[in-house]
Amino acid sequence: MTEPDIEDLLRELTPQVLGLLVRRHGQFEGCEDAAQEAVLAAAVQWPVDGVPDNPRGWLVTVASRRLVDQMRSDHARREREVATAAEVVPGSVPDTDDTLVLLFLCCHPTLTAASQTALTLRAVGGLTTAEIARAFLVPEATMAARISRAKQRVRAAGSTFALPQGAEREERLRVVLHVLYLIFNEGYTASSGNELHRVDLAREAIRLTRMVHAQLPEDTEVAGLLALMLITHARRDTRTTAGGDLVPLDEQDRTRWDRELLDEGAALVRTSLAGPALGPYQLQAAIAATHADAAKAEETNWRQVHALYLILERIAPNPMVTLNRAIALAETEGPEAALALLATLDDDARMAGHHRLLSVRAHLLEKTGDTAGAYEHYRRAAKATASIAEQRYLESRASRLRT
Repeated sequence: MTEPDIEDLLRELTPQVLGLLVRRHGQFEGCEDAAQEAVLAAAVQWPVDGVPDNPRGWLVTVASRRLVDQMRSDHARREREVATAAEVVPGSVPDTDDTLVLLFLCCHPTLTAASQTALTLRAVGGLTTAEIARAFLVPEATMAARISRAKQRVRAAGSTFALPQGAEREERLRVVLHVLYLIFNEGYTASSGNELHRVDLAREAIRLTRMVHAQLPEDTEVAGLLALMLITHARRDTRTTAGGDLVPLDEQDRTRWDRELLDEGAALVRTSLAGPALGPYQLQAAIAATHADAAKAEETNWRQVHALYLILERIAPNPMVTLNRAIALAETEGPEAALALLATLDDDARMAGHHRLLSVRAHLLEKTGDTAGAYEHYRRAAKATASIAEQRYLESRASRLRT
C-alpha cells in the first residue's frame, strides 16, 4: 500500500476510532488527543512496517494505551484507571461506525461556526492542527487554541455521545450540513491568500459528505448537498489559467469539466428532487446542474435558473441568493432590471462593502454601457476581497475599461 493510500485509510478510520473511544471512555477531549497520536504513529510506522491485518484494531489499541497513560499522568482516580487500563485487543473491537454521532458532537450548537468547522476537520476529517491552520491561513497556535476551546466547551455542555432524537436531530443535522458546506466553500473559493481554491479542503468536504450520505441515504438535503459539491467541483480545473488567473464560468472550457462527477451529481439531483420535501441544497444543486447541462454558456437556460432562485429566495431568504438571482435576471430581462434588484440589498448590513455585491454591480453597469461606474465598482471590489486571484481578476476587468 502506498503512502497516499495509507493516508486515505487513516482519514477513513480516524472518526471510527475516535467514536469508539468516546463511546467506551466517555471523554471527548482526551479521546480525541489519543486518537490523533495513534494516527500519527501509524503514519510513521505503517509505510515502513506495512499496514497491519486489522488497522482499525491497531489504532484503537494504540489510542487506548495513550489514553490510559494520559489518565495516569493526570492522577486520575484509581477506580477509573483500573477500569480502563486493560489492553484492547484488535479482535475485541466492535464493528460499528459512530462517524455520524461524532459529527453531531463536533457541530454542537454551543460552538461558533469557525469552531465547529475546525473541530470537524480535526476529529472527523483526521487533519492535523497544522494542516487546518494552513488551510485557513492562520498560525498553528491560533488554530490549536480554537480547537482546544471548542473541546472544552463541548465538555462543559455535558453532551452525551448519542444521536439526538426528533426535531433536535433534524436541526443538528442542518448544522452539520452547513459546516460541511462552509468547508467546501472555503476549499472551492478561498476567502484569502494567493490561490483561488484549495482542492484538498474541497475534497475533504466531499469525502465527509459522502460519509453522511452513506449513513442517511434517504435524506434528500444530504443528497442535494453532495450533488452541489460534485457538480461544482467538476469545474475545478477550468476555473484558473496556468498562471493562476480566474476564469469566469461563461469563459471556461466545458469540455474539460469532470464528466464523471457531473453525471454522479446530476443523478443525485434527480433523486433528491423526487423526494417529498424541497430544501436549499437541493435547489442550489439543481441550479448547478442547469448550468452543467449547457454545452455552451450561451445555451444556459437562464429562465430556469431564475425560477429556481426565486424558489430558493422564498424558502431560504439570503442576500447572496438575491445577488445571484440578479445575475440570472440580467440574462432574462436585462441589466437595468437586475440593477434595480441589487438596489434592494444596499441597506442590508450583511452586504455592506461586500466584494461580490460590488463586482456584480460593476458587471451590470458595464452591460448598460456605464464604463465609468463599472470601473469604479471593479476597483472597489478588488480592494474589498482578500483573495489575490480575485483581486487580479477584478483589477484586470477595471483596467480593460480604461484601455
